[in-house]
Amino acid sequence: MTRSRAQDLNVCGVTAAIAVIDGKWKTILLWLLESAPRRPGELVRRLPGLTEKVLTQTLREMEADGLVHREVHGGRPLKTVYSLTEFGRELSEALAPLSDWGHRRLEKLALERSVPERPTESESVS
Repeated sequence: MTRSRAQDLNVCGVTAAIAVIDGKWKTILLWLLESAPRRPGELVRRLPGLTEKVLTQTLREMEADGLVHREVHGGRPLKTVYSLTEFGRELSEALAPLSDWGHRRLEKLALERSVPERPTESESVS
């Protein structure tokens, strides 16, 4: 999904919401920032595989969409902290039921994988 879909006024609400959270890292960043404001270095350490470049790009998109607030504290070195905006918190709360559904699905898949398959009639005859 393209970034322009996040600005398109002629799409359904679900499409507009998905356009804002689309991407590998956005939902997990929402989840991490929901509990506390965080510095970029901490986010990179907590998410193996996430590069600083991709983190910066993703946080800028989330900031442009009104989900996160970037605060720079003076001093040497400069200290940048990211937190969720009220709009970001609303999105996080709206995603909670979807997260619950996802956990139930994973539990169902795990249960299905743990149950041994029954042999078919042709397998049991031999």
